[in-house]
Amino acid sequence: MSEPESHASRVTDLFVGLTGSAPEGVWSAPGRVNLIGEHTDYNDGLCLPIGLPQRTCVAVSPRADRTLRVRSAQQEEVVEVALREVAPGRPAGWAAYVAGVLWALERDGHDVPGLDVTVDSSVPVGAGLSSSAALECAVAAAVSDLAGLDLLGSESGRAELARACIDAENIIAQAPTGGMDQSTAMLCHERTALLLDCRSWETRQVPFDLAAQGYALLVTDTRASHALVDGQYGSRRDQCREAAAALGVTSLRELEPRDLDATLDRLSSDVLRRRVRHVVTEIERVRGAVDALQADDLAGLGRLFDASHNSMRDDYEISCLELDVATETARACGALGARMTGGGFGGSSIALVPLAAADETSAAVTDAFAARGLAAPVSFAVTAGGPACRDH
Repeated sequence: MSEPESHASRVTDLFVGLTGSAPEGVWSAPGRVNLIGEHTDYNDGLCLPIGLPQRTCVAVSPRADRTLRVRSAQQEEVVEVALREVAPGRPAGWAAYVAGVLWALERDGHDVPGLDVTVDSSVPVGAGLSSSAALECAVAAAVSDLAGLDLLGSESGRAELARACIDAENIIAQAPTGGMDQSTAMLCHERTALLLDCRSWETRQVPFDLAAQGYALLVTDTRASHALVDGQYGSRRDQCREAAAALGVTSLRELEPRDLDATLDRLSSDVLRRRVRHVVTEIERVRGAVDALQADDLAGLGRLFDASHNSMRDDYEISCLELDVATETARACGALGARMTGGGFGGSSIALVPLAAADETSAAVTDAFAARGLAAPVSFAVTAGGPACRDH
């Protein structure tokens, strides 16, 4: 049985245990890895994520009442909430990502039913691989089908669902993220990266098939867990807003790279100067990464990975010991480049490694963690996966 089939079977069994009947259907959505373009989304910038083969599955049936009841294979409790009671911070915890989707779609004028939902996921939680957006988008796909919204059949409809999921996370779950994760889960294609313009919300598919060139993208879940609601992510967002206001621009996207030195001189705070330098140079690195992929220049892409990690470590200050050890070890094993990915303060790193060296690099990273007394990481090679969809 394949992994998607296995998860669909488990989530169906969980649903039967919760309700006593079979679900109306099973939907899933991918986690994501951002190849490059970190903390640019809420600055109206560019980013270049891929969907993962790891997915979150939901088994769902509509209810006759206005109640949401949800259970996860990864959690013990059953959460039940009346849809009229969904509000910022209610329900608390992981169920907010489910309830928030229903709240946002109803706010947008859609007739949304109560639901029974069970969840099973292979997207690691706390690894910076967007397990929350995978859950939101799987639920949104289910609601689109069950409520007859017919939004999955077009790019514009999928973009509407992604925006509802963004509001679910920002407003109901109260996580101050940008829109990259949900857009990826709804709009990604297999064997491509998604160039996302977070100002216009335009997207472009960029070919991304490393195996054809003898390489793999190795993800390392450092097991240094992060949480985007713990304040540090939000503080970086606030600093960018403060810098933009001081510079008289709506967002940092408006700043020109060629004028960066003169722009930084206008800021009195060294912290704000470093934050701005990261954002402006990171947006340029996304453009360079697209050019490198289109030219089959993996060595150039690797150099951009390295520069991006250095910027996040030194200017944005969102790396940590585990992420630095993982990237440094991968490079020492012959990776073309390596960087942390996701919101930072823990989570995962990625590395461009020769296919034949993926297992050796993974073992070396594990050994390097052990030598420093760190908890054992988990590394795995990934390919670019497809978007949220109905599985059964």
